[in-house]
Amino acid sequence: MKTTTEAHKIALNSLITIGKEQGYLTYSEINDLLPEDLLTPEQVEPIVTILEELDIVVADEAPDADTLVMQEGGKAEANSAEVAVAALAALDSEFGRTTDPVRMYMREMGVVELLEQSDEVRIAKEIEAGVYQIMQAISLYPEISDYFFKAYTRLEEGKCKMTDVVIGYQGDAEEFEEKQALIVEKQALLDEKQAKLDAMDLDEDPEELEDEEDEFDELEYTGPDEGEVYERFDKIQKSYNSYVKSCEKNGYLDAKTVKARHKFSSCISELRLAPKLVSTMMEVVSSRVTLVKKEENLIRNACLDAGMSSEVFYKSFPGNETNFDWLKNSDIDKATLKSLEKNKNEIYYSQKSLLENEEAMQITVAELKDINKKLRQGDRKAKNAKSQMIEANLRLVISIAKKYANRGLQFLDLIQEGNVGLMKAVDKFEYRRGYKFSTYATWWIRQAITRSIADQARTIRIPVHMIETINKLNRVRRQLLQRFGREATPEELSVEMELPEYKINKILKIAKEPLSMENPVGDDEDSTIGDFIEDEKLSSPVEVTTRESLKETTGDLLANLSPREAKVLKMRFGIDMSTDHTLEEVGRQFDVTRERIRQIEAKALRKLRHPSRAHKLQSFLE
Repeated sequence: MKTTTEAHKIALNSLITIGKEQGYLTYSEINDLLPEDLLTPEQVEPIVTILEELDIVVADEAPDADTLVMQEGGKAEANSAEVAVAALAALDSEFGRTTDPVRMYMREMGVVELLEQSDEVRIAKEIEAGVYQIMQAISLYPEISDYFFKAYTRLEEGKCKMTDVVIGYQGDAEEFEEKQALIVEKQALLDEKQAKLDAMDLDEDPEELEDEEDEFDELEYTGPDEGEVYERFDKIQKSYNSYVKSCEKNGYLDAKTVKARHKFSSCISELRLAPKLVSTMMEVVSSRVTLVKKEENLIRNACLDAGMSSEVFYKSFPGNETNFDWLKNSDIDKATLKSLEKNKNEIYYSQKSLLENEEAMQITVAELKDINKKLRQGDRKAKNAKSQMIEANLRLVISIAKKYANRGLQFLDLIQEGNVGLMKAVDKFEYRRGYKFSTYATWWIRQAITRSIADQARTIRIPVHMIETINKLNRVRRQLLQRFGREATPEELSVEMELPEYKINKILKIAKEPLSMENPVGDDEDSTIGDFIEDEKLSSPVEVTTRESLKETTGDLLANLSPREAKVLKMRFGIDMSTDHTLEEVGRQFDVTRERIRQIEAKALRKLRHPSRAHKLQSFLE
C-alpha cells in the first residue's frame, strides 16, 4: 500500500517528466496531475519555482513554437530521473519549513499507512494477547480478588452494566471466523448509512444527527451471555473459597495453597474484563510494588553505605528479601560484615516491613516482582498495538472534525476531542462482530466531538442532557411551525413533548443564547446594547442632582436657626453625620436633660414649618 508521501513523489515525478518532454506546463495541467492535498497556494508556489529552475515554462496557456525554440532546452540532456529526485528533495525541504501545528500534525500523520480489515483484525488480536498476558499475571495476585468480587456484587445488584465488568472470554476466536461470511451484507448497509451521513449538510441542521446516531446502538456491544457469565462467576467463587481455606489451614507458602491460587488464577484469566476494572487492578499491584521497592532501596542504601559493592548486593540479596540471616550466609568479607553492624537495625526493620507486605499479599516478594514484570510486558504489548490502530486512523478524525468547524471550538480542539473518542473506540472494538474498525470508530469520534461542542462551545455551560432536550424542543417547534403556520405556544409544545408546561418554559429560558454587550443597535450602528442597560449599582444623574440640591437647601434653612437649634436637629436626624442620635445622647452633648432637648427640637421644627421656609422643601416631596 502506498503512503501519502510516495503518492506525492509519483505525482511530482510524472509532472516533471511531462514538463521536460513538452518543455512547458499549463496551470490546468498542474491542477490535473497533482493530488488535491498539494494544490494549496503555499505548496503550489514552490513547485512552480522548481519547474522554472528546470527550464519548464509554466503559463496559463501553451506557448507557441517560437518561444519553445528560443528556450534552447539547456538542461534537456540531464537525466530526467535524477532531476526529478533532486527536485523532490528540494520540495520536501520546502514542505518542511512550516511551523503551523495543524500542517505539521497532518504531515506526520500522512506517513502512517492505512489499514485493511485484515490488518485491523491482526492488531486487535495483538491487543487481546497483551491484555490476556496482563490478566494471567494480575490474576496471580490475591489482593485483586476484593475488586473483582465487588464488581460482581454491583453487577448482581443492577448498579452497572455487564460490559462494565466482563466484555467476553479468552480463546473464542473461532466465533469470529464463523460469523465472517454472515456480516458482509450488514457491513455494506452500514457503509451506505455512513455515506449518507457524510453527505449531510451539518451546518444546516446538526440536530438531524441524533436520528442517525440511533444506529450506534446497533454497533454497541452489550456483553456476553448473562447466564454463562454467572456460571463462570460461580466457578471462580468456588475456586477462590478453596484457595482461602487452604491458605488458612496450610499457609500461603504451602504447595497446596499455591496450586489452589493458580487454579483461581486460571478461572479469572479466562474472562476478558472491562479495561477500567483491569486498570484499577493494575494500580493495586503497582502501589504494592512501590512499597516493596521503597524498603528494598533502604536496605540497598544501608549496605552500600557500609562499603558493600553493588555487584555483591545484587548477587546476594534477591531471593533473600525476608531472610534475616542472608548477610551471614552470603559470600561477604568479614570487614564489610563488621561495617554493616552500624546499619543492622535499619536493615532489620526494612526486612521486617517486607515480611509484613508478604503476609498482607499472601505471596512472596519474588513472586510479586515476577507478576509485575509479566504485567508490564503485557501492558507494553497492548499499548504498542493500540498505538498502531490509533495512528492509522487519525485521518478519520480529521475528516469528521472538518464537518464540525465553526461550531464554537477551534479545529485543533475538535481534533483532540475526536482523538479521545478514537482511543475509546480502540478500547471497546470487538473484531469478532465483523465490523470494520472505521465503521465502529466513526460513531465514537462523532459522539466525542458533538458532546464536547455541547459542553464547551457555549459561554454559559449547559449540561449535555439539557442540550439534547433543547435540540428536541427546537425540532418540535419547527414541526409545529410548518403545521400551524405560526410559532407554537408553550401549551402546544407541552402537549407535543409530553412535558409539564413549567418545564417547557424553563427549557425555553435556558435555550436563550447570551448576547454581546457590544452588539450594535439601530440602522446607524452608532450605539450598542450596553448603552441601553441600566447600571443599578450607580445612582442616576437625576438622583445625584436632587440629593445635592436637597443638601444645599437644608443647609440654607438650618442657617436661619440659632446655632444651638441647628446643632440639635443635625444630631437628631443625622444630617452631615454618620448616624442619628437619641434625645439622651444629645442631652449629654449639651449637658442638659433629654426633656430640654425635646423642647429645643420641637421649637426648631415649628420654625421650619413656617410657610416662608416650608415651601422650599415642598418640591422635594413631589
